[in-house]
Amino acid sequence: MQLDHQKLQVYQRALELVALADGVARAFPRGRAYLADQLRRAATSIVLNIAEGAGEFAPADKARFYRMAKRSAVECTAVFDVVERLALVDAERMSQARAAAVEVIAMLTRMALNRRTRAARGSEGGQGGGGMAEGGGARG
Repeated sequence: MQLDHQKLQVYQRALELVALADGVARAFPRGRAYLADQLRRAATSIVLNIAEGAGEFAPADKARFYRMAKRSAVECTAVFDVVERLALVDAERMSQARAAAVEVIAMLTRMALNRRTRAARGSEGGQGGGGMAEGGGARG
């Protein structure tokens, strides 16, 4: 049995981002533990906030958690910028991680805007819809 957040495409993609971010962090040379820790925390925060948002009922509350997840994804891209500027990791690994982060950001932006619109219209009467429609549905 899967919980609602586990059915979300954005959640699954964010889990992939956690793995990619961890791979980037593992490739850092010695002395960069502070960057590795920051990247791992930000990537993990994305997944946790998506799960919390999916567990909410009110659209406005869902949107708030999805916005927090988006901010953490943007934080990951900022760490990627630093890593690229310092040439700490190979370009291919960085490209994959950045692409995953950009995709997650786009999905979360759509989800947050969709929830905010529903909250403004009051179309759900305080009940969160969601399920698989959020984040573009479930994908293998």
